[in-house]
Amino acid sequence: LYSSLFCHSCSLLFLAKRGHDGMNQPRIVVCVRKRPLNKTEARRGDGDVIQTHPTSLVVLEPKVKYDLTKYTDKHSFLFDMVVDQHGTNQSVYERACRPLLETALQGGYATCFAYGQTGSGKTWTMMGNTEHQGIYVMAASDLFQQLGDMVVYASLFEIYAGKLFDLLNGRSKLFARADAKDNVVVQGLTEHKVQGVQPLLALMEVGNKERASGSTAANADSSRSHGILQLALKRHTRVVGKLMFVDLAGSERGADTAHCDRQTRMEGADINKSLLALKECIRALAVGSKHVPFRGSKLTSVLKDCFTGKSRAVMIANISPSNINCEHTLNTLRYAYRVKELKEPNGRQPDFDEPQHPEDSPLQDWAPEPPAVLDELVVAHNQLMADLGEEEEEVLACHRAHVDAKMELVKKELTAMENLDHGKGTVDEYVAHMDLLLSEQIQLLHQARDRLGQFQGRLLEEEIMNTTVMTKTMKAPVS
Repeated sequence: LYSSLFCHSCSLLFLAKRGHDGMNQPRIVVCVRKRPLNKTEARRGDGDVIQTHPTSLVVLEPKVKYDLTKYTDKHSFLFDMVVDQHGTNQSVYERACRPLLETALQGGYATCFAYGQTGSGKTWTMMGNTEHQGIYVMAASDLFQQLGDMVVYASLFEIYAGKLFDLLNGRSKLFARADAKDNVVVQGLTEHKVQGVQPLLALMEVGNKERASGSTAANADSSRSHGILQLALKRHTRVVGKLMFVDLAGSERGADTAHCDRQTRMEGADINKSLLALKECIRALAVGSKHVPFRGSKLTSVLKDCFTGKSRAVMIANISPSNINCEHTLNTLRYAYRVKELKEPNGRQPDFDEPQHPEDSPLQDWAPEPPAVLDELVVAHNQLMADLGEEEEEVLACHRAHVDAKMELVKKELTAMENLDHGKGTVDEYVAHMDLLLSEQIQLLHQARDRLGQFQGRLLEEEIMNTTVMTKTMKAPVS
C-alpha cells in the first residue's frame, strides 16, 4: 500500500510540473500503454502483474527459488504518461500524438515510434478497427482537415537485415544517400499522392502484405523488419514538413533466436543493433545534445532528419499485463525507459532492475551474478553477427564484379570466334587469344572462390560460437 501511494504521489507531482493539458510538450515523449487481459489469458487464469498510475507503473514479477519457494520481484518505471487497460485509442492520440501533427504542419519533422512484443496491442493501438479508430486513422483525418494548400505524398518502406525495400513497388531495393546539403535521400522510393484517409489505408494494406516476418522462439509470427510510413507534406513540389510512423520490430533475446537458423540470428542481431542506435539518438534529442549518433545503424541513418532541426518524436510502448509475458513486458519497459530515463520528483531514478526493498528480497543471499565469461561471449557473438551482415554485402559486391568481368571476357570470346569464322586472323592468333582469355577466367574463378571460402569460414565460426553460447546459457544459473 505504501509503495502504491508513493508512486501515485510521484505521478501527481510529475503531472503538476508537466501540466495536464499536454501543452509545452517536450521534443521526446514516451507513452506506455497497457492492454487488458484477453479472453484466452482470462480463461487460462493468467494474473495481471502490472499496477499503473498516470506517469508510472510497477511490474510484480512472479519468481521461484531453487527450493520452489515462490516470491514476487517488484520493478518500478517512470514515463511521460501511462495509459491503463481502460484507456482508449482516442486518449492515446490526444495525449501523445496530436502535438506531432502541429509540428509537421508547421514545417517540422514529426515521428511516432510504435514498439512492443507481438500480441501486446500494438496493431490495435495503431490500426484499430471499423468501430474504434487507430492512431493512423485519427492522425490522417486531422491532417487532411488542416492541410490548406499543401498536398500529401505517402511512401511505405521497410528496413530488413540492414537493407531498404519499397513496399509499394514490389519490394524493390532502395539506397539511402546524402545529398549536397547532407540531407538523407532514399533513392528509388516511390511517392503516392493521397487525398483522403481511405486511399491512404488502401496503400498501407498493400504495403503491409509485403513486410518480412518470421518465426522465433518468442513468437510464431514475428515482424522481422522496421516498417516506415512517410507522409511528406508538399507545397508546389517542395517538402515543407513530414509526418512519419515507424513500426519497430521487437528486440530479440539471444535465447529466442539461438535455436533458429543463421538468417534469423542475423536478422535478430541487426534488429538489436538498430534499436540500440535508435535509443541513443532519441536520448541525444531529449537532452538537446549537439551530437546525434545517427550513423549507428541503417534505421537511424534513414531517420536522420527526425533527430535534427525542428523535430519532435513520440514512442508508444505497448505491453501485455499477463504474468506469462512478464519477461517480454519487462524487456519492452526497460527499453522504453532507457530512451529517456525520467527521474522521480526527488531526482532519484527508479531502481527497476532491483527489488524495491533489497533487504526483504529472497534474492539477496542466493542469487548468483551472471557469469562474466558468458556475457563476454554473447557480446562477441553479437559483434560477429553484425560483421557478417556487412561481409555479406562485400561478398555480393565481389560476386557482381566477378560476373561483370566474366561477361566482358565472354564478349571477347564471341568476338574471337566470329573473327575466325569470317577469316579475320589466323588459327594461331585465335588459339593464343583464347588461351589468354581462358587464363584470365581461371584467375577470376580462383579469386571469387577464395573470397567465398573466407566468408564460409566466418559462417562456420559463427555456428561454433552460437553452439557455445547455447551450451553455456543452458548451464548458467537462473536468477
